[in-house]
Amino acid sequence: MNTYNWYSQLIKPSWSPPSWLFGPVWTFLYVLIAVSFGKVFLMAWQKQIALIVVLPFILNLVFNFAFTPLQFGLKNNLLAAIDILLALGTLIWAMVAIFPHARWISYIQIPYLLWVSFATVLQLTITYLNR
Repeated sequence: MNTYNWYSQLIKPSWSPPSWLFGPVWTFLYVLIAVSFGKVFLMAWQKQIALIVVLPFILNLVFNFAFTPLQFGLKNNLLAAIDILLALGTLIWAMVAIFPHARWISYIQIPYLLWVSFATVLQLTITYLNR
């Protein structure tokens, strides 16, 4: 409850989505992430791709999972903003790295890329408005 109160009191832009939207969006995205990242890890295990191709996927998961503890656990907008920029960067890197090996994996990341791009702008805006 304390976290909800803290987040609800932050200054947010008028175009900020309602909080109920995040759950369904992330549920859909996590299904895409599980299928595509799982395939990448399987390809690496079967030695079909080099570890350097897998690295951005691993880093993306780390940054993705770090966001909630940074934003809502530590209640640190700046660290969350840095983290989401790293998540966006590693996602783009992952899409480029896997494209020559399995284009469909890059294509299936497009909804994730669109959401993380939007979320990055949102987080940077919230961070700026609450400095």
